Amino acid sequence: MITLHKGDLPGGLDLGPSVAVDSETMGLNPLRDRLCLVQLSAGDGNAHLVQLRPGDAAPRLKALLTDPKVLKIFHYARFDIAMFRHHLGIVTTPLYCTKIASKLVRTYTDKHGLKDLAKELADIDLSKQQQSSDWGAETLSEAQRAYAASDVLYLHTLKAELDARLAREGRTELAAACFAFLPHRAALDLAGWAQEDIFAH
Repeated sequence: MITLHKGDLPGGLDLGPSVAVDSETMGLNPLRDRLCLVQLSAGDGNAHLVQLRPGDAAPRLKALLTDPKVLKIFHYARFDIAMFRHHLGIVTTPLYCTKIASKLVRTYTDKHGLKDLAKELADIDLSKQQQSSDWGAETLSEAQRAYAASDVLYLHTLKAELDARLAREGRTELAAACFAFLPHRAALDLAGWAQEDIFAH
């Protein structure tokens, strides 16, 4: 089931100890482009979509994204948490990124997109047809809602498989260190170092 909320999460909603998170925006520049939608799933087959308009404070959403007792699972967390930091004024922790986990254990491929991961690890075909659409529209189409939900519905499943592979390859602690650094990576992006590897020679 897909549930759309306007402006914030409803009071009393408990999504458990780990929640899959994604966002839809007007573009890929956090400093320029508006945050329009935040998608959440407890991994139970249901998705909650929070549609945000300029000025929405979304206190319950922000409380969840910063709750130290709730693990937030992303695919390419670096972008989403930069958007949250710039537009919601929060640092999202703790977190897990399936893209980083994939790069640490699927070294036999350069295909680390969510569509590729879902197909290989869960035999799920994700449609990316609505990836480029107007997320700032007042009313989201059924196709947009379904696409947005699909980005979070399977992240718990992917995390479980990636965790097993990280353990098998002895890279669990390395992955955890990468996840812990992501809020700082997002801060560097927002401060102007998005294209520069400051760790390079």
